[in-house]
Amino acid sequence: MSSNTSARQSDPHTTLRIDDFSCAWCGLTVSTTADGARRDHCPSCLHSQHVADHVEGGPSECHGRMSPIAVAVVRDGDWRIILRCVRCDELVSHPVRVDDNQLILMRMAVRPLAQPPFPLEAFGAL
Repeated sequence: MSSNTSARQSDPHTTLRIDDFSCAWCGLTVSTTADGARRDHCPSCLHSQHVADHVEGGPSECHGRMSPIAVAVVRDGDWRIILRCVRCDELVSHPVRVDDNQLILMRMAVRPLAQPPFPLEAFGAL
């Protein structure tokens, strides 16, 4: 995703503000979310670009594609998308937004149940 980025000071780290961008994966032109929040991933394919260094803070020099690999539910019940950079393997999480692709989110959520790392026949013996 090519992005318009400008740095903004926040306590105590510099964070990146991403305005409009074009998704490098699906080509969608992305702006703010339906509820007016800044967008950090594509609502259609859920891909992102590695523009922030989440370990050290500040901008990242990687700029690799961040692929969605899973969803997680945090203690307060909010869903987050887990993304992995295809270049450097860094993992990040972004909050799920109201206009994100619900089909892709549900596919990622049920994948562990649909494709467990063990044979389902093992339950028959219990």
